Amino acid sequence: MLIDFCMEIGGDAGMDRTNCDACDGNAGEVFLAFLKLGLTSFGGPIAHLGYFRDELVLRRRWIDEKGYADLVALCQFLPGPASSQVGFALGLKRAGYAGALAAWVAFTLPSAILLVAFGMGAAAVDGPLATGILSGLKIVAVAIVATAVWGMARALCPDRSTAAIALAALTLTAVLPGSVGQITAIVLGALAGGFLTMPEEEAEQAETIRFPVSRTVGTIALVVFAALLIGLPIVAAGGEPGAAALFDAFYRSGSLVFGGGHVVLPLLEAETVRAGWLSADTFLAGYGAAQAVPGPLFTFAAYLGTVLPFPPNGLPGASIALIAIFLPGMLLLIGILPFWQAFRRQRIAQVMMRGTNAAVVGILAAALYDPVFVSAIDGPAAFALAAICFVLLAAWKMAPFIVVLVAALGGIVVSTV
Repeated sequence: MLIDFCMEIGGDAGMDRTNCDACDGNAGEVFLAFLKLGLTSFGGPIAHLGYFRDELVLRRRWIDEKGYADLVALCQFLPGPASSQVGFALGLKRAGYAGALAAWVAFTLPSAILLVAFGMGAAAVDGPLATGILSGLKIVAVAIVATAVWGMARALCPDRSTAAIALAALTLTAVLPGSVGQITAIVLGALAGGFLTMPEEEAEQAETIRFPVSRTVGTIALVVFAALLIGLPIVAAGGEPGAAALFDAFYRSGSLVFGGGHVVLPLLEAETVRAGWLSADTFLAGYGAAQAVPGPLFTFAAYLGTVLPFPPNGLPGASIALIAIFLPGMLLLIGILPFWQAFRRQRIAQVMMRGTNAAVVGILAAALYDPVFVSAIDGPAAFALAAICFVLLAAWKMAPFIVVLVAALGGIVVSTV
């Protein structure tokens, strides 16, 4: 039956029974594999990709090394949460669309549940102890974003040209805050990247891997993505904040995230804090808590949907925000899979992505200052705690959830001095 399903959706892409290698498992198997990963994958998207490789490439052999590298390259090229997109694609390859859904749900649910619980509990807890813990969670966010900026800058800005693009993006985002500045910086970064030279080692191609997605299905997914991106702001405009505005804000944030989970921070901050929906303190406390749980950082959206001061909030708000922020990345992934192999051979696409990635570094660096630093650091003690957390993460390579615990305890101390 699964083979017949592959034939049905993949027939117009030239797939046949000899090369339909996507349906050699079942959704239950995929769910259990990704539930294990969702419960144990700490450390952010890069660490997640390492966990995926150990579990699914080396141990389970769902895909070979070259195919996995090809898939990772695709998901890093697209906007959206790279590790979740890789997991979604591996589930799709293993057990079709049911496997893709199982992979996403199992990898996402553990951290989403924990952050929803934190959001509900944070509103009910008060007093000096709670204040100190929340202060520590804001402070650790400074260290985490600084570590992300440092690591991404070293990887994505290795020369003067890409460093200049990052600096220009930082300046533009600082002068023109909000999503307009961020989108402009990404577009200009891509255009500037078109003038860069692609190193020969980056132009090497991996082997082709096939997925049970036809060009027809891919085209439909791209049309749906664009229709939602254009239509949701129209539907949400002019009214009071509600379900439509919530879905629109998180869908647009998920549509514009290049470079990894931490880059969603300035986008979500623009849609929630700058829009007046949430305070910076509430926002950063949740962002700090998101570092202490396994799974994708995008589940931070579930916390934000929970603590909104207007309905739908609580569990309905969390569900809307969670689906909305993940949906665009998955639609784009389905849409591009049938066309990826031909597109990624184009050198212009590769160099434009180098420019985009460099611009992302600049955007994240601007967010490190405002809102992260200015909202969390209110004195020498807080700055010292942030520096300690940064060293633990960057130099000692300590697990993020341990550093979050250190920051929570340190926040209690800082709030009493």
